[in-house]
Amino acid sequence: MGIATTAMNWLVFSYSLPSKTPSSPRVTLWRRLRRIGAITVKTGVYVLPAKDECIEAFQWLAQEVQQAKGEALVIHVEQFEGLSDEQLIQLFRDARYDDYGEIEQKATEIENTIDTELEAAIKEQIREKLTKIRKRYTEILNIDFFDCPAATSVAIRLRRIEQLLQPSLVNSSISVLLSDYHDKQWVTRPRPFIDRLACAWLIRRFINPYAIIRYSLHPQPSEIAFDMKEAEFSHQGNLCSFETMLLRFGLEDSALQSIAMMVHELDLKDGIYLSPEAMGVETIVRGWLLANLSDTELETRGYQLFEGLYLAFSQLKK
Repeated sequence: MGIATTAMNWLVFSYSLPSKTPSSPRVTLWRRLRRIGAITVKTGVYVLPAKDECIEAFQWLAQEVQQAKGEALVIHVEQFEGLSDEQLIQLFRDARYDDYGEIEQKATEIENTIDTELEAAIKEQIREKLTKIRKRYTEILNIDFFDCPAATSVAIRLRRIEQLLQPSLVNSSISVLLSDYHDKQWVTRPRPFIDRLACAWLIRRFINPYAIIRYSLHPQPSEIAFDMKEAEFSHQGNLCSFETMLLRFGLEDSALQSIAMMVHELDLKDGIYLSPEAMGVETIVRGWLLANLSDTELETRGYQLFEGLYLAFSQLKK
């Protein structure tokens, strides 16, 4: 995975507390620094990228130090002596690798306890544990300033656990072959938004680039419907239509999984995933709708958008 080569700006936080200060404030500050994603480059010196939210976080910490009768310093730094931007970025990624590793370990322990014969009450207990792990995952994602590759593998693991907890869904979602759908004609609702545009891209990218995709509320008997009422490929359980297609076709490409997280977030808005690209993608597509583009033009632009995302996510995994 490539590392940014443009010059970075950094924030440095340093503080000192009176020697007689109890250990409790010191421990609290250390935990807060860890929670906001700061790394230490030497004893008592903590670093964050110069982002607005990071500036605010360090400023709040400085106030806490001052309230404890200590001294705090927040400064902007362009370069560290003997430490390049690339090395600093790798330190941040290494820290997140450790964080994601803890989640991966807990997720593995949960996954190993899942059995199709589990009672409903036990499954509910597992779901509660999974909810706590997801919350922790989101917290780490918020401080993953440099896109640690481990984030995607953890997200895939968490999704797999969710699917295992829904055997009726998995059993009903019979796997199909891409080749069986090569000559099919497709239909979905007019004015396609995120989920339908992603499905249309998937059809053209992995099934048939010349597929006929019609936009109508009234499917013909010969057409394969997606993301609409009584469609062959639509929402199932807590999966959006794009996720359903990935599951049915057995597509497990990590770049596709990254797109699936973004589509899920924008379509279901259930807080399970946090994708940094989501807001920008939603704004772009809403702009196309406001411009009153035709369904065909929406699909064409949507293909370009999702193809770009797929290539970008694929590059990040290298």
